[in-house]
Amino acid sequence: MGGFCGNYLLPLPLVFMVREKEIYKVTLVGSAGNVALLTFKFIAGILGHSSAMIADAVHSLSDFVTDLVVLVFVGISAKPQDQSHDYGHGKFETIASFLIGLALVAAATGIIVSGGVKLVAWWDGKTLAAPGWIAFWAALFSILIKELLYQYTARKGRQLDSQVMIANAWHHRSDALSSIGAAIGIGGAIWLGNRWTVLDPLASIIVGLMLVKVAWDILKKSIGELTECSLPAETEQEIEQIIRSFADVQEPHNLRTRRIGDRIAIEAHVRMDGNLPLQVVHERATTIERKLKERFGTKTHVTLHMEPIK
Repeated sequence: MGGFCGNYLLPLPLVFMVREKEIYKVTLVGSAGNVALLTFKFIAGILGHSSAMIADAVHSLSDFVTDLVVLVFVGISAKPQDQSHDYGHGKFETIASFLIGLALVAAATGIIVSGGVKLVAWWDGKTLAAPGWIAFWAALFSILIKELLYQYTARKGRQLDSQVMIANAWHHRSDALSSIGAAIGIGGAIWLGNRWTVLDPLASIIVGLMLVKVAWDILKKSIGELTECSLPAETEQEIEQIIRSFADVQEPHNLRTRRIGDRIAIEAHVRMDGNLPLQVVHERATTIERKLKERFGTKTHVTLHMEPIK
């Protein structure tokens, strides 16, 4: 059976190879950007005495780590089904998304704790060092680069139907958002004077809380897939409508659905006239399977149990 890639009909193993190559390329572009940014941010944070910028650099470091996770797990998830994995290795892509979510939680926790320590010190009367302009310009530069990386990675992730790429894209977006918070805090601390240097660590805490929300969204989805969560109700209703669209088919029931990486699995019981020849019933099952794959992708796993009408 073949799968579509562009305007060409390719064998499924070749489709997997093309998809894997595209994911690698996009991830490597993001990795190069993250390495350059985290180096620049650490230098700017140290020279500019900015805790918000150093926190932002830590976030970029977590981005780089998640890029490595993607590179490792996408190669595994692209492997075709074998004797030990009858449904393929797509779950490894979901595991990668889960690990990205955990990395975001770790980065957010570190940022919040670091900012909290400085906030307490300020409350106790300690004078915080005012950040320098290099930290502010580094934040603005980071916003631009990370937003471009988000747009690029998210677009490719949607094209390739890759959950892990979309999760990684949001990691880029969260870094851009953290840089916005850092820029506001650093800029405010610079322009408003020494009495307002607390805005720098305060901005880092707000950035950390934003990351917690992004991490939760990613973890919630990946945990649902790892625990065999069913597809949304509207998707299951559409599946039943496709099955019912054939006049000789009745009472689809026992519908079970789940997601396996970038593909879905559908199992259903379908009733037909018990007096029909086996060949006719088989052909109808094949037609239904083809129709479902046309709608949900050629890699969709479809299992139909044909039953006689009682």
